[in-house]
Amino acid sequence: MEHTTVRVRSNGAKAGAVWQFAAQIALALGVGALSAWLTRGNMDLFRSIKKPPLTPPAAVFPVVWTILFILMGAGAALVQINRRGKEAAARAAMRAYALQLAANLTWSLIFFNARAFLLAFFWLLLLLWLIVLTVRRFALVSPLAAKLQIPYLLWVGFAGYLTLAIYLLNR
Repeated sequence: MEHTTVRVRSNGAKAGAVWQFAAQIALALGVGALSAWLTRGNMDLFRSIKKPPLTPPAAVFPVVWTILFILMGAGAALVQINRRGKEAAARAAMRAYALQLAANLTWSLIFFNARAFLLAFFWLLLLLWLIVLTVRRFALVSPLAAKLQIPYLLWVGFAGYLTLAIYLLNR
């Protein structure tokens, strides 16, 4: 079993690692909070549309997304902490990460605010590709960081099923 070790040489390095985790998790949760705020007037949409089998109750989504944003942020922190000697790979990983966060935020606007379900599905395919890219680039710096993104990848894949089915049921 492969492990990622965070080597701490001093209290300063330990504080830096704690800071990275706090900052990266706060950033990811902030994107989620911004998404919720920007779509707040349109969340009634979920109650009013036809939904496919396997659709979770509405209360499940914020819980799952909170966990996923924490895992995303923890992965980004591990990339930052383990970047020594892999600076170029870490920069590429963080660029992919930033792009997928932006795509994630945009999906919510397309789905809930624009109610463009088919466009949201295709946007989700882009998001999936960006998540796979992020996982691959994270793996070059920290295998554990990449593994922490797998639940996110699976959930967004499931969201692809939901999005396409919602489009087909409500067109």
